Amino acid sequence: MKNYLNFETDIKNLENELEKLKDPFNQEGLSEVDTKKISKTQEEIDEKLRNIYENLDPWQITLVARHEDRPKSKFFIDNLFEDFISLEGDRYYGEDKSVITGFAKFNGRSVLVIGQEKGENLETRIERNFGMMRPEGYRKTIRLMKLADKFNIPIISFIDTPGAYPGVGAEERGQAEAIAKSIECCMKLKVPTLAIIIGEGGSGGAIALASSNKVLMLENAIYSVISPEGCATILWRDPKKMLDAAKAMKLSAKDLLELNIIDEIIPEPLGGAHRDRDMTLENIRNSISQNLDFFKTLTAEEVLNHRKDKFLKIGRSKGFVTSPESLSATQTSGLDFKEIIKSKKNIAIAVATLVIVAALTLFIL
Repeated sequence: MKNYLNFETDIKNLENELEKLKDPFNQEGLSEVDTKKISKTQEEIDEKLRNIYENLDPWQITLVARHEDRPKSKFFIDNLFEDFISLEGDRYYGEDKSVITGFAKFNGRSVLVIGQEKGENLETRIERNFGMMRPEGYRKTIRLMKLADKFNIPIISFIDTPGAYPGVGAEERGQAEAIAKSIECCMKLKVPTLAIIIGEGGSGGAIALASSNKVLMLENAIYSVISPEGCATILWRDPKKMLDAAKAMKLSAKDLLELNIIDEIIPEPLGGAHRDRDMTLENIRNSISQNLDFFKTLTAEEVLNHRKDKFLKIGRSKGFVTSPESLSATQTSGLDFKEIIKSKKNIAIAVATLVIVAALTLFIL
């Protein structure tokens, strides 16, 4: 580990001590490895990690989700799939490097893979625009999702973005329309779709690709309508209130599972996904396999209805949203049609009276 978060100081000190203990030579060049002390220090590190990571607050989870060593989409695409063929361009404007797209094989089955990519170092982060997709990126994914739908190929998306790119050029090329069309496309697909939130799931930039049959989420990932800093700036006029904002936003995997916004939490190794990439990889592999198997016996209509029902149920178990039946125009039998018309007439008369009074007042003045 070379990068530590601000609440991992004790772990950093212990791991530095462990490295010194593992050094086979002392200052005089003599071998003196103390295996007992090494084991004891490792146990202390594990215990310290357990105490910290079992009690993370929402803001600390946000920091873990943004950790620069955290595995990115490209890592998972390179190691989970075989025969990946990258496809680029939206056929309208150009290519968007912030999203990787292409067809591949997963356990011998053809799949479309989509991955929002932040980059691993400064050079690749600039090239990938820090994972913030432009309109051409969303239009590229729409093009390929429609192609996958045509050939009955399941779609797997890796979500990791602070949000859609808010630049002037992106807005001029129709960023909002591209996001809306992407959500619409996702909801109309008749093939199974999986979305895996591996880091940040930021606002419309994330949901444009996460409107899926199953939304899976790594244990220390986040998924929210806005960043905690952005929320704090808007509500409290103080970005330093990000802890309060993070708590209020319910952006952690546990909170989102309770609200039925996501369907499954994929466990991470002790200390976060970046501490054991292979274990994280295996956990995601197992989850993808199980969820794809779930849809094997479903027809295209059943897959489509499964997705629609999932999104209609979000928030209803907690009483945040009225049931769909109560919103239906067919459920107004308790109201007499004449009463409805009469009430509308009364409203119209009241509005007309107010307009006349206002006109007379202006005339007198």
